[in-house]
Amino acid sequence: MALQEYKCPCCGGAITFDSSLQKMKCPYCDTEFEMEALLGYDEDLKNEGVDELEWHTDAGSAWTADEENRLRSYVCHSCGGEIIADDTTAASECPYCGNPVVMMEQLKGNLRPDYVIPFKLDKTAAKEGLKQHLTGKFLLPKVFKSENHLDDIKGIYVPVWLFNADADADIRYRATRVTVWSDARYNYTRTDHYSIYRAGHLGFDHVPVDGSTKMADDIMESVEPYDFSDAVDFQTAYLAGYLADKYDVDAEHSVTRANQRVKESTEDAFKDTVEGYATVTAENASVRLKNGESKYALYPVWILNTTYRGQKYTFAMNGQTGKFVGNLPTDNAKLWLTRLLMTAGIGGIIYAVMWLLQLM
Repeated sequence: MALQEYKCPCCGGAITFDSSLQKMKCPYCDTEFEMEALLGYDEDLKNEGVDELEWHTDAGSAWTADEENRLRSYVCHSCGGEIIADDTTAASECPYCGNPVVMMEQLKGNLRPDYVIPFKLDKTAAKEGLKQHLTGKFLLPKVFKSENHLDDIKGIYVPVWLFNADADADIRYRATRVTVWSDARYNYTRTDHYSIYRAGHLGFDHVPVDGSTKMADDIMESVEPYDFSDAVDFQTAYLAGYLADKYDVDAEHSVTRANQRVKESTEDAFKDTVEGYATVTAENASVRLKNGESKYALYPVWILNTTYRGQKYTFAMNGQTGKFVGNLPTDNAKLWLTRLLMTAGIGGIIYAVMWLLQLM
């Protein structure tokens, strides 16, 4: 399998994509390179050959057919070390010398992304994002900040399918209005019921669906939205210095989730036009899509893995906008105290109202 490494012509060091400069930069001699200057490297994608490597040894046991199909072996051009990756890894680093590498075979032909949104935020920003995420959380255990160990932090380009479509929709709602009044003897409540109909057309551009089983869908959708105006035509140079996967869920199998997201967004948009009612419930919705198409892109995400008292916690940050997500542990003592105070507060209010009623 072939690897693509980007070498500095001045000192020979491995160059990586610098998110703050939006250029390639050599960390050894600080030479900077415009992305356009490296377009020639991507021509290798069109003519990349495939090595056939065979190993014969009596040690160990035989790989299963499934394992053989999923493993890839590469040789680092800098130190000669062997790099083992699975069949979806598109960018990584040599475990021996740390040089960033791009697995060109994984990006050939129809596997080549159409677009990439480059990282705008670096590792320091990701660490600061975690710090801010822990700030102001009252129910967070006090010692979590000091005892929480950052195991690793990595920038990953996640494969996503982007769906464009036009939607025609007809939706019928059931709505109510409530009127309350009273006289000297009684309190009255009247509920009026309405049937409301909405119809219209919406256009959707770049609806993202996670194309990797390695990235949890809820995490990927939680760090949205991404600003597609920053997307550029794909170049392998953007991957240097980061990890990247190719998709293992194809566009056809991502259509179901895309349809669900489009349908939910259409219903929400139409519901926002139904105003002035106490309740609004959709009774029937018909959404019809046309002119649907999909594109393949890579989106930047920082993943931070931490450990606290033997339990793993995973956090994610949007590598473009800085939006940070991740579940946190709860201090049970603080939780029960909060519930107790809330219960006591409600009880005190009820007692005060009853006391006032007795005086009337």
